[in-house]
Amino acid sequence: MTYKEEFITFMVRAGVLTFGDFTTKSGRKTPYFINTGNYKTGAQAAKLGDYYAACIQQNLPDGVDCLFGPAYKGIPLAVSAAASLYRDYGRDLPYCFNRKEAKDHGEGGAMVGYKPQDGDNVVIVEDVVTAGTAVRETIQLFQQVAKVNFKALIVSVDRMERGTRDCSTLDELRSDYGIQVCPIVTVREIIAFLHNREIDGRVYIDDEMKAKMEAYLKQYGAKK
Repeated sequence: MTYKEEFITFMVRAGVLTFGDFTTKSGRKTPYFINTGNYKTGAQAAKLGDYYAACIQQNLPDGVDCLFGPAYKGIPLAVSAAASLYRDYGRDLPYCFNRKEAKDHGEGGAMVGYKPQDGDNVVIVEDVVTAGTAVRETIQLFQQVAKVNFKALIVSVDRMERGTRDCSTLDELRSDYGIQVCPIVTVREIIAFLHNREIDGRVYIDDEMKAKMEAYLKQYGAKK
C-alpha cells in the first residue's frame, strides 16, 4: 500500500475516521467524521509522525527551516513529524509551537522551542482545517515574532468542502496567503480506497455510505 492508503487504514483502526450520522461545528449534517482527539498512544503518535513526514518529504523535499504546530492539537503533530523526518529521511528540522497565553515570567514570550528568524521558511502542521481560523491566527501571531515565509500548510485530511466562499477553506488559504497546502489524503481518496473494501473484516464504505458521502459533497463540496 502507499503511505496514503496506509494512513486511511490507520485512521479507521484508531477510531479517528468514523461513519454514521454526525453534526459538524458549523451545523452541517455529515455521514463521516474525523476526530483526531482519539489518537492517544505512543505507537499512534509515532505512526502519525511517519505519515506527516512522508507528506512533507514528498511535497517539500527541501527549503524548510522550521515546523510550527499551533496549540493545542498541532503541538504533538509538529514534534512527531520532526522526529520522523530525522529518523526516516535524515532531515533534522527544528520545531516550535505557541502558548495560548504568553508567559510573563522566566524567558517569557508566546513561543516554545525554536525561535523563528526573519526569512525562515515555516511549515504549519495541523490536523483537520475546517474554517481556517487557527491558521489565520498563526499567521497573525508570527507578525509579532519574525518576518517569516509561510512555505506550506500540512493537514491530515482535506474534506474538500466550501469555506466562506465557493472554493474550499484550503483553497481560500492558498488564495489569501499564497501558501502551499498539502493534505495527506483527501475525502475523494478515502472514498476511492475504502469503497467496498474490508478493513479487519468490515466494510466501512458500502454502496449506501458512498451515496451519502457523494450527496454530502454535492451539497457542501467546494466548487471549482
